[in-house]
Amino acid sequence: MDSVLVIGGTRFIGRHTVTEFREAGYDVAMLNRGRHDDPFGDGVERVTGDRRDRDALETAREQIDPDAVVDCVAYFPDDVATATDVFADADAYVYVSSGAAYGEERVPKREDETALESCDEEQATTDSAATYGPRKAEGDREVFAAAEDGVRAMSVRPTVVYGPHDYTERFAYWVDRVAVQDRIVVPSDGLSLWQMAYVEDVAAALRIVAEGGEAGEAYNVGDEHAPMLTQWVDLLAETCETGVEQIGATARDLAREGLEPQDFPMYRATPHVLSVEKLRSLGWTSTPHRVGLQRTVTEHRENDRTGRKYGPDRDTETAVIERVTE
Repeated sequence: MDSVLVIGGTRFIGRHTVTEFREAGYDVAMLNRGRHDDPFGDGVERVTGDRRDRDALETAREQIDPDAVVDCVAYFPDDVATATDVFADADAYVYVSSGAAYGEERVPKREDETALESCDEEQATTDSAATYGPRKAEGDREVFAAAEDGVRAMSVRPTVVYGPHDYTERFAYWVDRVAVQDRIVVPSDGLSLWQMAYVEDVAAALRIVAEGGEAGEAYNVGDEHAPMLTQWVDLLAETCETGVEQIGATARDLAREGLEPQDFPMYRATPHVLSVEKLRSLGWTSTPHRVGLQRTVTEHRENDRTGRKYGPDRDTETAVIERVTE
């Protein structure tokens, strides 16, 4: 394969995916609406259009004739069905799914064993947080159906992604807290276990699956080691070269100040860990946390990412600390 079309390409996972393929020597093109900053200059060909518009996809196919397609912004099952039809003759179509597609709480979740979310007709067309997992699961099933029809279509399922240029700022909340405060609240004593995926590793997984994946297969991607929340805070303190006291707060402690554990980014009541052995069999490995965190912290600081609006405000957090430690 010599050329790749990235559907999306300018924000977070897509941005790193464009860089990954360019550094691997591919001719890279992007299809998007052109609404976000584009850092790639003349090194990337562009097609402007809405990925939900079949005509835009067909224009990209005719203009680019890509060997591979990486679909970073397919949020509805119909998006996947249309794209796998339009790009049926490509050497590879890779759909960015999600670990949220799993509908069964198992540790770890495995691609060929753990059940996916069900998805009814209403969920398939409803854009909400509650339907995100079902929609991604149904997108996976569209990939599997396309593969049965002879399309080399594959799925990559990242767990929650962190890294440079993360506009969601979920991880930035913790970077900011550790860098700025001496004492911070961690819900449930920091024992939350939610495996993360460093964004450059996700981009590498997309390339590796495009090159060597098997049609009709899904591949999990996440860090090969999954620290608990309290361990992430320790790693961030080391990266920021600072010290921070973690104040563990129970659900009851938080409720007294009108909070619940889910108000804190990266908290999950049950463990969420994906097996990555299938992806590792293709030659993929994850970036050491200290390397990924240094790059992440540097970019977040340079671009003033704080994530403060995505977690409890500092006054409420201080009230929790005072109550717990009084």
